[in-house]
Amino acid sequence: QVQLVESGGGLVQPGGSLRVSCATSGFTWDYYDIGWFRQAPGKEREAVACITSRFGRTSYADSVKGRFTVSRDNAKNTVYLQMDALKAEDTAVYYCAARRGGVIPTLRERDYDYWGQGTQVTVSS
Repeated sequence: QVQLVESGGGLVQPGGSLRVSCATSGFTWDYYDIGWFRQAPGKEREAVACITSRFGRTSYADSVKGRFTVSRDNAKNTVYLQMDALKAEDTAVYYCAARRGGVIPTLRERDYDYWGQGTQVTVSS
């Protein structure tokens, strides 16, 4: 059974940092790309970042480029999203998702097959 479990969300002040994690199980880790998405209150879910299974290629939404970093720990079957210089507009529920992939990173939501339950990130003073 495929499982993706996010953790590490919380409350952080503007300008601060936070790292959220996505622990995975139930599928062959080496064959799956992982994406991060977020949904703010009253808004549609949007892509944040992704990382491929092969070569660890990454892609970022323009709104987070230079501030967020996605990485994967193959020993732990876990993907991380390091978020720096956080802004109030980064407040959202953050979801990770998995897709059978490989070489080319994609931020298209419909390309992802499995989803976690999300973790809340709130940026506020």
